[in-house]
Order: sequence, then structure tokens, then C-alpha cells
Amino acid sequence: MKLVLAIINRDDSRAVTTNLTKKGFSSTCLATTGGFLMAGNVTVMVGVDEEKVQDVIGVIKEFSHARKQMIPTTAEVGYGYYPAMPVEVTVGGATIFVVDVERFERV
Repeated sequence: MKLVLAIINRDDSRAVTTNLTKKGFSSTCLATTGGFLMAGNVTVMVGVDEEKVQDVIGVIKEFSHARKQMIPTTAEVGYGYYPAMPVEVTVGGATIFVVDVERFERV
């Protein structure tokens, strides 16, 4: 068994989880915060047999979209740096981890 952990943009979370459910996968969502923009993310966890991992990743890829976002001049980028003019960054998409599950029990 594998555990798929996907960190996705909050704006994509409903589409991802709805479509995972439509494909027969159960998921658990945790509200998380990203480090760079301190923006709202969702970490989706899906326990799945190894042969279904690519199906889960396919749904996540299809419904997690990267987008451009402007950081206003009042936002701190980090290390005390405040840009003189707005900076465009790419946000969204997904960061996916697949880990082995040594033991699984329902109680």
C-alpha cells in the first residue's frame, strides 16, 4: 500500500477531491499554509494500492492548475526584502509525495 500526499492550492481542492471520489478513491484533506507566500493550501492524503498510484496522480494533475499571481509591494518576500514593484510568481499546481505504508488498520 502507498500513501499519496499532494499539496495543492486551496482553489483546486474541491475539484481534486470531487474527482478522486468519482474515480472511487477516498481522501482526507488538511488545511495547510505554504512557506513562500503564506497562502492557503490543502494537503490531500490518499491511501491506495501500488497499482492505483498513477490513477490518483493523474486526477491530481488534471485538476491542479498553476497560475500567475502578483505579489504586492507591501508583501515581504523573505529575509526582510520588500520589492520596489509588484513581482509576478507562479502558484498552484501540486507537489506530490508517494510513501510506503508499512501497516494499515481500520479500528
